[in-house]
Amino acid sequence: MTDEAMSPLRRRMIEDMTIRKLAPKTQHDYVQRVKNFAAFLGRSPDTASFEGVRRYQLHLAASGVGVPTINQTVSTLRFFFKVTLKRHEIVEHTHVIHEPRKLPVVLSVEEVARLLAAAPGLKYKAALSVAYGAGLRAAEVVSLKVADIDSKRMIIRVEQGKGGKDRNVMLSPSLLDLLRAWWKAARPQGWLFPGRNPAQPMTTRQLNRACHAAAQMAEINKRVSLHTLRHSFATHLLEQNVDVRVIQVLLGHAKLDTTALYTRVATKTISEVMSPLEHIALKLKEIRPPG
Repeated sequence: MTDEAMSPLRRRMIEDMTIRKLAPKTQHDYVQRVKNFAAFLGRSPDTASFEGVRRYQLHLAASGVGVPTINQTVSTLRFFFKVTLKRHEIVEHTHVIHEPRKLPVVLSVEEVARLLAAAPGLKYKAALSVAYGAGLRAAEVVSLKVADIDSKRMIIRVEQGKGGKDRNVMLSPSLLDLLRAWWKAARPQGWLFPGRNPAQPMTTRQLNRACHAAAQMAEINKRVSLHTLRHSFATHLLEQNVDVRVIQVLLGHAKLDTTALYTRVATKTISEVMSPLEHIALKLKEIRPPG
């Protein structure tokens, strides 16, 4: 199957996604998954039969692909066949896999302090502190710009987070001090955490590598990822008896049927919530970086 043969079909699918305001990254991922499906078929995906879709799902399962990846592929194919091709008979026979959700790995306050103290340099210490202190996803951390830090209202503006939604999150005094130290040292102009090329932001891969390195240096015997800091942020707030609705807003987890309820939490309320980073500020001062 050639790109030329795919172009009209791909253009139609992209238009369908654009009309429905799917985020650029989501659109890219959807197109890539349909291309993978077409490569498996060996022909244009609009000619696929139900049996072809079924064989592809069996192929994914047999190849050891994780359940989240399979479900993402199913969701993509459902969109493709239902919206772009109007072939509902195939959609009716595609099913996502339901599996019990595992409890997330959560670090203790002391472990977070050790991890941040072991971060490889001020840049990564600041970035990892943002992930924990504001509960951000990796993609949200690396997408921050200097202008997103609002020290007057003590909030951080997160633009186009997961689901394409903007939101404000807390900026604790300790985090602001750390970000100011980073800014004075590096003077970033656009991106708060620029990559090797200053015109581009740090990549999520670089940030995750720094997180793994810090966890290893801090001798934390848990499976730690950047998302672990986000889980820890939420858990530590719950342990402080912060209203779960406030935490939902901070994490950007609002569902469609509850968005109106969550967005009623005022910016003033968000800025008044104490970040769990404040509780480990003293521990950070006590812990000497390894080496």
